[in-house]
Amino acid sequence: MRNITLFILLLSASMFSQNFQGKATYKTHRKIDLKIDNDKKGKGAPNAEMQKKIQAQIMKQFQQTYTLNFDQSTSSYKQNKKLSSPQVQTGGMQIQIMGNGGGTDVLYKNIKDKRYVNKTEISGKRFLIKDKLENYDWKMTGETKNIGNYTCYKATKTRKETRTSMSMTDGETEEKKEEVTIETVAWYTPEIPISNGPEQFWGLPGLILEVQDGKQTIACAEIVLNPSEKIEIKEPTKGKKVTQKEFDTVMDKHTKDMMERFKNRRKSNDGNSFQIEIQG
Repeated sequence: MRNITLFILLLSASMFSQNFQGKATYKTHRKIDLKIDNDKKGKGAPNAEMQKKIQAQIMKQFQQTYTLNFDQSTSSYKQNKKLSSPQVQTGGMQIQIMGNGGGTDVLYKNIKDKRYVNKTEISGKRFLIKDKLENYDWKMTGETKNIGNYTCYKATKTRKETRTSMSMTDGETEEKKEEVTIETVAWYTPEIPISNGPEQFWGLPGLILEVQDGKQTIACAEIVLNPSEKIEIKEPTKGKKVTQKEFDTVMDKHTKDMMERFKNRRKSNDGNSFQIEIQG
């Protein structure tokens, strides 16, 4: 199997010139575990049907479309514009999806130098995250499947991470942390011999067309190779320069501030009181 894979890779590589470019469109989906309980007095939570509607609306917010522009050594990854609001409002209850810059983010990867630059925003403040690409310890398998017209090979990896869930009962927030093992499954095609993929994923002998990373799925919907219009892949340059670790600290503080403001609004609100927990 390894000899066959190597032969396909060498054959495909010979078909691509130094000026090779491409564009891949990816769609994302994330499963959400939503839990809404009554308050301490046993009142306030929406019924089962309403909770299903709320969960469907929240999951819809995580359904996004991204474009990966790439050549043999660099790429840019950006969310396509979406007209929907980042707020969810159902049955008189409003939920704010907390996150960073969304459609303004640009992730630039330089595979040759094994580094990335991520331009993102928090509350209107622009950051420029500069750091090294993670060295994924992919485990190759002999399993294959077709995605569109491409034969793809399966690779896997696992990691341990601390998962945080937030719950709110009668305006009081509670943070729960647990260590979980996350499995990542990637499907790549040697027919497009570049070591790249969506988001931060890379390091396989072919373009990654699909990723299942825990509860998130990223699937390629369209590929255009050597488009008629030349693609310009530019490294972002504007924003406060930070490392990924420094940005994670800023993001954690921002999330806690958002939760505190939400808690204060709930205390001043005379509406229903309930417990809500979102894990994803």
